Amino acid sequence: MTKQKQQVRVAVVQAASVIMDREATTKKAVDLTIEAGEKGANIVVFPEAFIPGYPRGLSFGTKVGSRSPEGRTDWLRYWENSVPVPSETTELLAEAARQAGVYLVIGVIERDTEFSGGTVYCSVLFFGPDGSLLGKHRKLKPTASERLIWGEGDGSTLPVFDTPYGKIGALICWENYMPLARTAMYAKGVQIYIAPTADARDVWQSTIRHIAVEGRCFVLSCNQYVTKEMYPTDLACYDELSSSPEEMSNGGSAIVGPLGEYIAEPVYGREEIILADLDLRHIAYSRFDFDVVGHYARP
Repeated sequence: MTKQKQQVRVAVVQAASVIMDREATTKKAVDLTIEAGEKGANIVVFPEAFIPGYPRGLSFGTKVGSRSPEGRTDWLRYWENSVPVPSETTELLAEAARQAGVYLVIGVIERDTEFSGGTVYCSVLFFGPDGSLLGKHRKLKPTASERLIWGEGDGSTLPVFDTPYGKIGALICWENYMPLARTAMYAKGVQIYIAPTADARDVWQSTIRHIAVEGRCFVLSCNQYVTKEMYPTDLACYDELSSSPEEMSNGGSAIVGPLGEYIAEPVYGREEIILADLDLRHIAYSRFDFDVVGHYARP
């Protein structure tokens, strides 16, 4: 077992992708990771689908019973900018983690390279401070129209990693509404629970605070800040965005302690690296009266 430190500085990176551009978004992620490391972070977290972006507002020309050639064209662009694992992209991210000396947790659209190559998954990649790719998690259940573009994870990727800063793991966005998925994470001893998301609603804040209290763990919630002007205007289905608001996602990234208190309150309306120093002893302190898979468990 890794000897655990008592203090850790975490960085939640609320930033926008360079939408549909894997190389440019990867460079942005590398630069922000190094910046967070220079600010003393030990763990750096990026939002859901950061590389090459969460395609909010797009239908890819799909209706029940039909698909359009324009939608297929945009889908192909999305697929071409997805991330094979491993690949040159993961090597660049690994090197950034090594250079910054951090654990890096980042949402990507992962291209299947094991079977057909035609499926992409909404995944989270974990890198160690030595530059190693520790593992990945594939989202179990894409939500609503996400099912049109992402495959479903099969449950075989629910890792929790033992680090000097506690056990870290992640569930993505609305996976966090799946009670048995949360229970699986608690049963693996997660202490720093990472929740990359695309959900900027007020009620999401209730979700992450509940998880912190339920799991008696720190919760790092990370979302993008995105405006419509950030979208490439040469998308074949760009006109689908005509009715979308100028502010497509206003953020809401936050850090919550194991009794449900905000350590860093939600940030809205801008890109920002949100930093917090966590006292890991507070986990045991909080479990005095409630331990969801310990003395409070009733299997």
